[in-house]
Amino acid sequence: MQEVVPINTTNVAAQQTRLINALGAEDSSVRLQAALTVGSNPDHVFLETLVERCAVEPDFFVRDMLSWALIRLSPEITLPRIRKELDSERNQARSQALHTLSKINDKSTWPWITREMLRDADDEVARTAWRVAVVLVPQDERTSLAEELALQLGRGDRSVQLSLSRAFVDLGELIKPVLEKAAHHPDADVAAHARATELLRKNPETGFDAAIEEAKRMVRLGPDRAAEAEAAIRSGQTAEPAAAAEQTEPAGQTRAAESAEN
Repeated sequence: MQEVVPINTTNVAAQQTRLINALGAEDSSVRLQAALTVGSNPDHVFLETLVERCAVEPDFFVRDMLSWALIRLSPEITLPRIRKELDSERNQARSQALHTLSKINDKSTWPWITREMLRDADDEVARTAWRVAVVLVPQDERTSLAEELALQLGRGDRSVQLSLSRAFVDLGELIKPVLEKAAHHPDADVAAHARATELLRKNPETGFDAAIEEAKRMVRLGPDRAAEAEAAIRSGQTAEPAAAAEQTEPAGQTRAAESAEN
């Protein structure tokens, strides 16, 4: 009969305490190693510490490792705790909870993604909500999601707009009518962002900056000239007709368009 070796619970508890302390160490490399160790040896005793550290961890790579450690735990225990973080007053706590949800990819959590999250005043929270929404949304609600995301067109700086465009593109062909409608929005920034996103949908290899510049030219041209320029592009020509048409505008009209764009 094989002898059963008793587990020294004192040593186990001491090791857990050291790892918990290391997750809050001053040195980011120590925190990163601790998160890696915790994730490599999943134990629900670390759940609360991992979630709490996600809310305050300043280093991007450590935060990503913390999320990885969380998804190594049982979803049955992890998901309820993450859901609580979605209502946190701390922006980073909400953002990182959403990020972790996207990694777990449990479709049953789709109802947790609210309109308030998609419209969150904090750009990082909103960007993460857009990404996770596209991952979790059921097929029959994808058009509704696209219409909701269209309300955010023209928002923020380049990185925010690029995130939204990528979310749109990931929704596929169904975004076309939503973007076509937004392309005629009276707000020039909204219209340009919608047109740039459609350019990316048609040709994912198009750089975002180039797509935005082309879209802005189209908006400045107005509906009729933009339609002519788009027809020229579809017939095999380049974006040059749009630029040429723009150059023929009266100087005052061009300056007014540029003023509205800024």
